[in-house]
Amino acid sequence: MSTDRRDFLKLAGVGSAAALVGLGLAAPRTVDAASASGIKAMLYDSSKCVGCRACQTACRTQNKLPPESNDYGLLYDNPLALSPGTLTLIKARQVTIDGRADLLLCKYQCMHCTDAGCVKTCPTGALTHHELGFVFYDSEKCSGCGYCREACPFDVPRIGGNNVTGAQRMHKCTFCPERVTIGQPTACAEACPTGALIFGDRSDLVAQASERLDTLKADYSNAVFYGNDEVGGLHAMYILKEGPDAYMLPSVPKVSPSVGLRQDILKPFGYAVVCLAALGLGFNYLVARARISREKED
Repeated sequence: MSTDRRDFLKLAGVGSAAALVGLGLAAPRTVDAASASGIKAMLYDSSKCVGCRACQTACRTQNKLPPESNDYGLLYDNPLALSPGTLTLIKARQVTIDGRADLLLCKYQCMHCTDAGCVKTCPTGALTHHELGFVFYDSEKCSGCGYCREACPFDVPRIGGNNVTGAQRMHKCTFCPERVTIGQPTACAEACPTGALIFGDRSDLVAQASERLDTLKADYSNAVFYGNDEVGGLHAMYILKEGPDAYMLPSVPKVSPSVGLRQDILKPFGYAVVCLAALGLGFNYLVARARISREKED
C-alpha cells in the first residue's frame, strides 16, 4: 500500500507533535507575584493560630479526602506529616522564647512559589502557573514521576498510588481553583475562626503583614514575615513569632539550578532531535518515492 505526500506530511506532523509533548518542552508561564494586579495569596499569622485545625477539616471536606490515622493504631487524630490524603497540616512545637515556654503552631502546605521548581521540572504540563498566581495542578496530566518533589525546596508534593491500577499521582494543596476563580476564598481560609489565615490580593496581604509584624515585635523580637521574596514570592505567606528554622522551614529556600536543566539545555536538544527525526522521515519518503518511480518505469 502506497502513501501519498499529503498522508506522509500528516504523519510527520503528528509524530513531531507527539515527540514535543513527550519531551515536555512547553515552557511554563511565569507570574509577577510582587506587583501584578489581581494576584491572590493566603497569609497565615502563627501568633493568632490556636491549633483548632478547622483549616485541615475544611481542606478534607473540599477535596473529599477521608480522615487519616496518626500512625498510632486506629486513632484518627492529627497526621504526622503531609500525605496524599492530607494536603494541609497544622503542627505544634514546644520551644523556649526569651526564657519563657511557648508553643509554635504552623500550617504546612504547598507554598505556591512564583519561581516554582515543580513547574520548571514537570515533564507533562500537569503543573503550571495560574493567572491568579498560584501553582495550578491538573492531576489528569500527572505521570507520577516524582520530579516535582525532588525540585520542591519545601518537600511538599506527595506521591500516591491507586491500589487497584497501581497508577501513581502527585498530591498537594490545589489552592481551591473551583472557589478562587469565582471570587471565593480558599476553603481553609474561610474556615479559620480566629483570623489566623486570610485570603485576598497578595499586595494587600503584604501590606497587612508588614503592619502586623511591627506590632508583634513588641512581644517577639525575632518575629519575621516569611514569603514576601522567598523563591520569587510565595502565595502562602507567613507571619512567624520566631525565625523559619524554629518552624522547620528553610531559612533561604532555593530551587536547585539543576532543576532548570531540562528547560535550559535539554529543550534545545529536544527540538534538534525532533527536527532531525522529521528530516529523516522526509528523506525516507523521497527515497521511497524514487524507488516507486523506478519500479513503475521498469
